[in-house]
Amino acid sequence: MTGLVVTAVGGAADAIAAHVPQLVSDGFAGKLFAQDATLWGPAAESEAGKRLSWVGLASSSRPMVAEIEALRAKFAQQGLDRVVLCGMGGSSLAPEVICASDGVALTVLDSSQPDMVRAAVEDRLQETVIVVSSKSGSTVETDSQRRAYEKAFQDAGIDPAERIVVVTDPGSPLDKQARESGYAVFNADPGVGGRYSALTAFGLVPSGLAGADIGRLLDEAAAVTDVLSADDESNPGLRLGAALGGTRPVRDKVVLIDAGTAAVGFGDWTEQLIAESTGKDGKGLLPVVVGDSPSGDQLSDELYVRLVAADDESQPSGDAVVNVGGSLGGAMLLWETAVATAGRLIGINPFDQPDVESAKAAARDLLDAGTGSVAAPAYTDGAIEVRSAGPDFLGDASTTGEALQALFAQLPDDGYLAVMAYVDRVADQSLADVRVPLARKLSRPVTFGFGPRFLHSTGQYHKGGPADGIYLQITTAANQDLSIPGREFTFGDFIDSQSGGDAKVLAEHGRPVLRLNLTDHEAGLAQLQQAIAEVTSS
Repeated sequence: MTGLVVTAVGGAADAIAAHVPQLVSDGFAGKLFAQDATLWGPAAESEAGKRLSWVGLASSSRPMVAEIEALRAKFAQQGLDRVVLCGMGGSSLAPEVICASDGVALTVLDSSQPDMVRAAVEDRLQETVIVVSSKSGSTVETDSQRRAYEKAFQDAGIDPAERIVVVTDPGSPLDKQARESGYAVFNADPGVGGRYSALTAFGLVPSGLAGADIGRLLDEAAAVTDVLSADDESNPGLRLGAALGGTRPVRDKVVLIDAGTAAVGFGDWTEQLIAESTGKDGKGLLPVVVGDSPSGDQLSDELYVRLVAADDESQPSGDAVVNVGGSLGGAMLLWETAVATAGRLIGINPFDQPDVESAKAAARDLLDAGTGSVAAPAYTDGAIEVRSAGPDFLGDASTTGEALQALFAQLPDDGYLAVMAYVDRVADQSLADVRVPLARKLSRPVTFGFGPRFLHSTGQYHKGGPADGIYLQITTAANQDLSIPGREFTFGDFIDSQSGGDAKVLAEHGRPVLRLNLTDHEAGLAQLQQAIAEVTSS
């Protein structure tokens, strides 16, 4: 027993049989855990050389546990029992899963949407501690959230230094600023990239302060390290990596199904790891998070990954299906190993994210220009402004429903639809339910992401992966904008620039984008949901 489950059938089993023996012969697993940066070719060597410390985090992160637990005890004595995490991408997704799986409360603020930020800041401020997490120390979303909290604490007569904990790489701008401000600072391992950082300070500090058992998490990872580093055909990391990256013909739509895992929201963490690691150079794997069941029959380019309970060793059934399970800490290290393995088979660098940076640059340009809009509306339909970006596909459309139909007509036979909603993901969580009827209507994979959260996840795949997607972007007018202390732009300006920058870069890559802006949030949301219902029922 390894404590990890990877059982496969059909095309997934064929991929394992075809590729694992060669991976073993090449000594891939041993070299990976020895941090050999040459495994992905010369072009990836420089980046890989500074991104492989994640293989040893089960040991190297251990000294941090006592320090985190001591700080938690100090906060508890002061009656501070609400922890808010200000972070994006890899800085937020792992703690969210860790805490939810351990049954402890953590508020994750990974948005620049004004209403969501305001709601978080105004909730139980007197009992709140915030963790500001940014690897680079210059993430604009996180910096803006920190500024909002600092002002709120000061306005309430609270010293921010007593309430703010910072996690960042050593020597970053945030590291220097936080120490000068007297904040508690935890430095993360700079040799680990964001999406591989679950077992660094980025995952452990907010989770531990919230009350999760982070010592056990590291124990779970340590228990499987020898198995995952072994050059053996039974290595579950090699097996899963081969199933992900080695199917022939390629099954590049990876459908993540909750089939009994105890890890709450694990698909969302896995989604970022897969999409941001593999979606580049016109290649990659598109993760499709579907909850506990797919929306239809398995398609010829879909790989089903069933996230099962740690003790579920049953054999899956289907055309290309793999069951994956394990303890949370073990499963995180398993998936990191598997995605690095898949990267080798696909022929990409699994440690960079070039198109995430391009979207950030486009957003900065729009902020500097004083607008988050790419173009004037093509037309207005009730409470919805309709725009397109990329190829001109609207034609004679004059309603929201007709615009949706025009976008759907651009869908390739092997393509997918991405729904990208720049709304309050807490208040408007139900909007994600549109994914299922859209998938049934199109008989193709449909993903759903809240912006700007998804920009640090599937956003890389959208621009860098295969050119077979169509994109539905939903934006909205905030109920009330919110200023960012010390900045000339507001949260509303910022999220507008993020959506506009995302659409601009997609258009530059030739991707068709339908942009629907809700000029009145409630009325526009109801109108949009009605239009989708009508289109998908016809």
